[in-house]
Amino acid sequence: MASGDGVTDLQPGDRVACGGVGYACHSEINVVPINLVAKVPESVSLEAASLTTIGAIAIQGLRQAGVAFGDSVLVVGTGLLGVISIQLARAAGTRVIGLDRDPVRVTRAAEYGAHLALSTNDPALPARVQEFTRNGPDVAIITAASTSVEPVELAAKLLRDRGRIVVLGSVPLGVSRELMYRKELSLVLSRSYGPGRYDPTYEEAGIDYPIGYVRWTEKRNMEAFLDLMSSKVVDVRPLLSLRYSVDQGAEAYDEIGRSGAYTAIIQYSSAQVAAPPSIAFENAPINGSEELRVGCIGAGNFARGVIFPVLRRIPKVRFQAIATATGISAFAARNTFGFRRAIQAEDLLSSADIDAVFVLSRHDTHARYVTSALLQQKPVFVEKPLALERQQLAAISDAYNEQVRCGQRPFVMVGFNRRFAPATEQLRRFFAKRQEPMLINIRINAGYLSKDHWSQWGSNGGRLAGETCHFIDWSRVVVGSSIRRVYAASIPDGSRYNRDNVVLTLSFSDGSIANIAYLSNGDRALGKELYEVFCEGGVARIDDFQSIEFFREGKHKRARLHGDKGHREELLLTIRAMRKGEQAPIPFHELVEVSETVFAAIDSLQYAMPVEVPFRSTLSERDSAVLINAGRSE
Repeated sequence: MASGDGVTDLQPGDRVACGGVGYACHSEINVVPINLVAKVPESVSLEAASLTTIGAIAIQGLRQAGVAFGDSVLVVGTGLLGVISIQLARAAGTRVIGLDRDPVRVTRAAEYGAHLALSTNDPALPARVQEFTRNGPDVAIITAASTSVEPVELAAKLLRDRGRIVVLGSVPLGVSRELMYRKELSLVLSRSYGPGRYDPTYEEAGIDYPIGYVRWTEKRNMEAFLDLMSSKVVDVRPLLSLRYSVDQGAEAYDEIGRSGAYTAIIQYSSAQVAAPPSIAFENAPINGSEELRVGCIGAGNFARGVIFPVLRRIPKVRFQAIATATGISAFAARNTFGFRRAIQAEDLLSSADIDAVFVLSRHDTHARYVTSALLQQKPVFVEKPLALERQQLAAISDAYNEQVRCGQRPFVMVGFNRRFAPATEQLRRFFAKRQEPMLINIRINAGYLSKDHWSQWGSNGGRLAGETCHFIDWSRVVVGSSIRRVYAASIPDGSRYNRDNVVLTLSFSDGSIANIAYLSNGDRALGKELYEVFCEGGVARIDDFQSIEFFREGKHKRARLHGDKGHREELLLTIRAMRKGEQAPIPFHELVEVSETVFAAIDSLQYAMPVEVPFRSTLSERDSAVLINAGRSE
């Protein structure tokens, strides 16, 4: 085990239990956020700890039930979650009834701690429950899985007046109003492991809730269950009797189906457990030195839906290695696109058999990976943004300029695809002979995105840093001169927005002006992107890259397009330049200029005034690269 930056309570070699879909999975390498990991006490076996997330779900159900010492608790469904709930409820000082339609599981419910275990088919069920509880159960916890409303209906019939129903299992909630109304029952759903579940700020960004305000989070519920096992209050050992090798996985499932067992331990051989962090797949061999062997970091929706399909169609591009945050996404990318091996990002960047790096991960990782690729003297393509703050941009520029000083030809390309769209090229030809400044209007109807989306997190820069750079770059290439000043204004964010209703006004060195309205408060029925350019009595308009119009001398020409935003041309030019050892399709000083403009826009919002963009030389990239010193005054 290894621990990441900022992790102080776990050390390499510690035994841990982890949770989370896509994180806790069968893989030689799992990268798990800190709030989904709990340290396993020495007295708890790893086999027992494998039930930690199930235990946390059961604990959260009891917390939602608000049980108190002496309450009677009805557990409907005595499968794995049910019997663990029975043990926990008993440990909390309650009197527990277990119900199930399976007679074998009724017997086992009694063995696992139920004070009373009954079959739902027993005609005397209501009378026996009433006799045991005197007034009816206080709480019913539904752990059953069913397509019928029967489990909830049964609980409602048996509960006392003003009793509580807590649903953990997957059941319909169509309980009759008459039952609920007559007793004034409460119906509560329990959301998995506890507070923090489905909150990306907590689960993925690792930002904990203050314990004074949220006592029991999903991680603290996991830790509580481990503590209960450590103190022998909960004993799951009888649930772990079946053991099969990984090669007998199908047999394990068959046995569970036949015997009604709760679990089966899948055992890996020691050689498999000790597998190296690089996993080779022999179905995609290297075919010679003429190929460009690429390593990709990140396999999200955009990578899988756009970048990988285009790269795969370019001749002699070999998908050599993939590095992702989770083993599942790496395995899926390998199966779908034929990557030769899955590997950690740090190993990918230093691998001698990788010729070029594509950084397609989340925004907060871009600068670090680009800088590392430059230090390894590997050409690198990175999706926007290049950097999220001036310090990151300075590190990239320092690494770039150091290569220049050493006589190397560094290669950095950012995925500003719209400048390579056919519509953009047509528009530039239309104004090719202009002598006057341009006025550009760009309206981006980006659509609403909630604040808990990963791109809105502070660590990822928000949409202003992460997306407006696209349209700053488009303006830069259309005008063809440097950006000197930016003024930004936004409507108040309130509770819904996150600085993503903003207007940027860019002033260029040739006198041109670009207005960029980036909006999240519109309606999706309207097209997303509209570009208008006015100059010397001519007008050009691109509507969502579906159509382009030209106006001049009273004449109007319109052509239909096919939505091509330039991704294919961008990647073809990138691969061609990488092969030939040429400069990147976008000059490095322009990439730095666009990033500086974003930072200036953020400053402008903060100070409510125009902000100068640091001057960049207009010499060729080769001659001016050594002059670039991002983030420092000139």
